[in-house]
Amino acid sequence: MSGCSCSHEAPPATQIVDMPRYRRVLWTALVLNAAMFVVEVVAGVSAGSLSLLADAIDFAGDALNYGVSLAVLAAALAWRARAAMLKAATMMGFGLFVLGRAIWVGLQGGVPEALTMGAVALLALAVNVGVAWMLYAFREGDANMRSVWLCSRNDAIGNLAVFAAALGVFGTGTAWPDLGVAGLMAALALHGGWQVMRQARQELLVSGKAADAGAERSACGG
Repeated sequence: MSGCSCSHEAPPATQIVDMPRYRRVLWTALVLNAAMFVVEVVAGVSAGSLSLLADAIDFAGDALNYGVSLAVLAAALAWRARAAMLKAATMMGFGLFVLGRAIWVGLQGGVPEALTMGAVALLALAVNVGVAWMLYAFREGDANMRSVWLCSRNDAIGNLAVFAAALGVFGTGTAWPDLGVAGLMAALALHGGWQVMRQARQELLVSGKAADAGAERSACGG
């Protein structure tokens, strides 16, 4: 999930001084997100909560994203940008899935269990705040690093929204707060995925121009 305000220009990629530390952070984030995926799937099915299930899918997507980031960590800019585009497509696909699911559940009816929703949302919030704090130092990197930071930061926002939905379900006795938050999470995923996709395309253009210039210099030198 993702959504934020940013400038229209892609931020310059920064040099990571402590690469081993960044790698350890990504591994920690991967394990935590995979564990929370399992927790939220079980809790979401048990409580009948779409927003919890949506958050569970998001945790799974984030775990995949961290794995992809680890795989391309030492790769060239072009490959990191392609990985970011893959992750952006995943984020946007998640958003479309949740929107469709929210419409279907809205037509079917049913009220989720508010207490389970609230407790799991607070646990997920603690995990995502911790991961976002670990990734904070790397938030101004290339599109690949930026997508990792956006996922973690906005997941924490999403957890707050799920907790608010739990309060709404508890107070109203209806499923509409749960469905509303699920729709909001889907919109954030679509918006954030588009942002990452846009920056990754810019970085691919820059990489392509650099490659062309290098080939031209080599030809002239030959």
